Amino acid sequence: MAYKAPVRDLSFILHDVLQVESYGNQLPEADLSRDLIDQIVEEGGKFAEEVIAPINRPGDLEGCRIDGDVVTTPKGWKEAYHQMVEAGWPSLGFSTEFGGQGMPSVVSSAVGQFTAAASAAFSMYPGLTSGAFHGIEASASDEIKQKYLPKMASGEWTGTMNLTEPQCGTDLGMVRTKAVKNDDGSYSITGQKIWISAGEHDFADNIIHTVLARVEGAVPGIKGLSLFVVPKFLVNEDGSLGERNGVSCAGLEHKMGIHGNATCVMAYENAKGWLIGEEGRGMNNMFVVMNEARLGTGLQGLAIGDAAYQAAVEFANDRLQGRSLTGPKNPDGPADPIMVHPDVRRMLLEAKAFVEGGRAFILWTALQADLQKAADEAVAAKAKDYMGLITPVLKAYLTDKGFHVASLAMQVHGGSGYTEHFPASQYLRDARITMIYEGTNGIQALDLVGRKLPANGGRAIMSWFSDIDAFVGENGDDEAIKPFVEGLADAKKKLQEATMWLMQNGMANPDNAAAASTDYLHIFGLTAYAFLWAQMAKAAQAKIAAGDADPYYANKLMTGRYFVERILPDAGAHLKKLKSGAEVLMQMPAEAF
Repeated sequence: MAYKAPVRDLSFILHDVLQVESYGNQLPEADLSRDLIDQIVEEGGKFAEEVIAPINRPGDLEGCRIDGDVVTTPKGWKEAYHQMVEAGWPSLGFSTEFGGQGMPSVVSSAVGQFTAAASAAFSMYPGLTSGAFHGIEASASDEIKQKYLPKMASGEWTGTMNLTEPQCGTDLGMVRTKAVKNDDGSYSITGQKIWISAGEHDFADNIIHTVLARVEGAVPGIKGLSLFVVPKFLVNEDGSLGERNGVSCAGLEHKMGIHGNATCVMAYENAKGWLIGEEGRGMNNMFVVMNEARLGTGLQGLAIGDAAYQAAVEFANDRLQGRSLTGPKNPDGPADPIMVHPDVRRMLLEAKAFVEGGRAFILWTALQADLQKAADEAVAAKAKDYMGLITPVLKAYLTDKGFHVASLAMQVHGGSGYTEHFPASQYLRDARITMIYEGTNGIQALDLVGRKLPANGGRAIMSWFSDIDAFVGENGDDEAIKPFVEGLADAKKKLQEATMWLMQNGMANPDNAAAASTDYLHIFGLTAYAFLWAQMAKAAQAKIAAGDADPYYANKLMTGRYFVERILPDAGAHLKKLKSGAEVLMQMPAEAF
């Protein structure tokens, strides 16, 4: 079952829905020409199909190995990474100042969807490098940037983020890794970090770790943390590699999925590190890395769902079981393909609606990331508001639904899906971690309700509501897309009602806000999907009205109808659950569980 990059769908979203070329005046440094974007997307899809996808299944079966502190990735993975570097793919979205190609996020995110769908575990190596790169770029000194970023941009060196320790994951205020300042301005870093993706491997000559630690004598809690760059090998003044630093892999985690990615226990023993930004600003600086990782995790979860969906469609067309209730559709065969059965179609359409809506959600969000650099200050400020508001929604909602799609794909496969002879089991295993790492989805919901929603007096969500109202007002009389516009208006009404309930009940009893947070996030995710499906419907209908007979557009509208009729009504159930408050959750004694 070969992965096929959805180039056609990405092209439709980029050009017909988002109309990215129209933002050239706002992003004058970005090349948004249609020909270049199409060439990048097409070639990125080919690379994912031909180079990355073939190593995914063997890599899952083989996994990573450790001998002493030397980690070896699965057969063929190092070679595939070197092909990626030679082709220039890691540098696609990095700034030209440090040797990158300077393409906007909306383009690099399109290619990123292909890479993650072809192999989620493989995609994590360049993905972690991207997060570390942007964290260093945002806060480090010019000296540090010039020393590390060019070779990270090229892919010659890779990067990581080191936060979690055995005693702390979500509560990073309990970090114990310590940093002692040296006379030469560097710091000696000592401690242990766990669950470090791509912490050690054989892809690159050097690995640049970004490490959260507490400077000796700093105050307890979050405010005492600082961020450091700690290379595997020290770097000489001329850029060549020097002696091995005091950092090593002490072990590999044995995981449910993503077997091809080296998830490491990292030991720091007087490792030499350099401060990124200022002392005590570690969490502020690390959030640049974490936010990118959260967006990347949402992309990863959705991409795995895409790959699982594709495998399920192929299986449903090939597998012969039973006869259609309306008469044989394969009369010359012993049975009909299971694609004829309504419940199989229900599962596949649900998966298709989530995958295609998620693609648009990712690219719309990536465009907002680009517009934070817009020439117009008002446009940039609005985009920044949206990025803060949307990041926890995208991470949690897309990973929840990516796993749901992978589960549906396994169900379509039936008993075959539960075996290791078909890819469904790997997709389900790989997808499950996306709901946990980079902040569990429950934490994302709390972040949305507790921090992002009330920020700046609720300015971001008020702006978003205004954008939805404007779209509904402009398109309410268009009969061809009326169900989409009405569905969007109703979803927005429910989200607004949920927001008001939180304002009225959350402050009086914080448990109410926490108890409502996951349902609120899901109403938000459904509304975001409804907004993007309405925009896709408008673009598809415009093509049909112009005489374009490509069946792609009619199929897009049918998929969107499934979302509006069979998925979007879930918003009402989430609203009803949200309004039940915290009482039923909190009144039971702990010993009664």
